[in-house]
Amino acid sequence: MNTRVFGITGWKNSGKTTLTERLVGDLTARGLKVATVKHAHHTFDIDREGTDSYRHRKAGAVETAIVSANRWALMHELRGEQEPQLAEILQRLGPSDIVLVEGFKDGNHPKIECRRRDARDHAPLLGQVPNIVAIACEEPRDQPSLPPEFALDDVEAVASFILDFLRIETNSG
Repeated sequence: MNTRVFGITGWKNSGKTTLTERLVGDLTARGLKVATVKHAHHTFDIDREGTDSYRHRKAGAVETAIVSANRWALMHELRGEQEPQLAEILQRLGPSDIVLVEGFKDGNHPKIECRRRDARDHAPLLGQVPNIVAIACEEPRDQPSLPPEFALDDVEAVASFILDFLRIETNSG
């Protein structure tokens, strides 16, 4: 896998989406082209009933692309196929400097584990999930630790750690 990939993982309500969103903002402000992949554990639909593309898919299309002057999307119906692996999804993405992956706990890419008091579960993923290289939590310890700990809201420090870890240089720092 040639793409520079870094994961944000944790239990439900641990702050993954908020951290991912804020990291995208920080990294793009540093001049990087960022892509994201989000794993959903539930059924989801990005299309609405009644739209033309929804009607195409419901009629049996395996893939439906919807294109406008502002964006395009490709929807693929699995129709009994296995859920694709992360590597397959990464191959479909366009060029970027970094891909942030929310979820995909069991993937081999490096990850930061999010921890919050409001999380569904409080069992540490460190030691249970491969390649956790840092932790983002509400109250990090003040002393150095392995893996390093960051405050969940210290997005600049987390972003800098990720860039250092992946050896990505930016024009702004």
